[in-house]
Amino acid sequence: MEYLMSYDLSTFQWFLAILCGMIIGMSKTGISGAGLIAVPILAAIFGGRPSVGLLLPMLIIADLFAVKFYNRHANWKYVIKLLPWTVAGILIALFVGKSVNDQQFRGMIALVVIVGIALMIYQDLRRKNLEVPSSWWFSAILGLGSGFATMIGNASGPLMAFYLLSMRLPKNIYIGTGAWFFLIVNLFKVPLHVFVWKTISLESLTFDMIMMLPIIAGAFLGYYLIKLIPERAYRIFIMATTLASAIALF
Repeated sequence: MEYLMSYDLSTFQWFLAILCGMIIGMSKTGISGAGLIAVPILAAIFGGRPSVGLLLPMLIIADLFAVKFYNRHANWKYVIKLLPWTVAGILIALFVGKSVNDQQFRGMIALVVIVGIALMIYQDLRRKNLEVPSSWWFSAILGLGSGFATMIGNASGPLMAFYLLSMRLPKNIYIGTGAWFFLIVNLFKVPLHVFVWKTISLESLTFDMIMMLPIIAGAFLGYYLIKLIPERAYRIFIMATTLASAIALF
């Protein structure tokens, strides 16, 4: 409790932090794109670098629930295809992260996502898939970008959504594949945050434990809400929330 009091948060800031926990839980069990909203809110409350370390364990808690709900629906071909490039992107970000301007980097990611959404809309209008997403370099670029973004600010959700939606995966396969991918990636990042960037400590984990209840509540809420959304409406919803998340990165 003494550590929690050291944050000196107002009632409104505690409310925002708890709301972020619920949003993170919902984003991992189907309400994709919503979780990115938590990034700028937590950064505003705790500061940029400390917020990254606080957010990562919260994401892992939500990832575990997402995997529990959708573990049977993952398409491992896409997970394995992206992981080597994503790890490379994480390692690059690990060494250059201290000199990178977070705001500029988020702006670049936002531009990439907006272009990606335009490409998906073009695909839908043509009513047939483009050949570009199946190319190896497409996976390499998206994997490197996702790895860099997730290490710098836990902000790779829009890029991953763009990649999986480009593959036109069914709703449950889309969620299950993303759930396993992010769980593996986030667990890989933990020792890097603990030993290299030192943004995760026993003290920060105390705060994360407080956020467990909001995250769990959000995970169940997102799981049941997503069942009410039809397949086509879900695709439109994902593109809309991803676009909103990309704009929020500015």
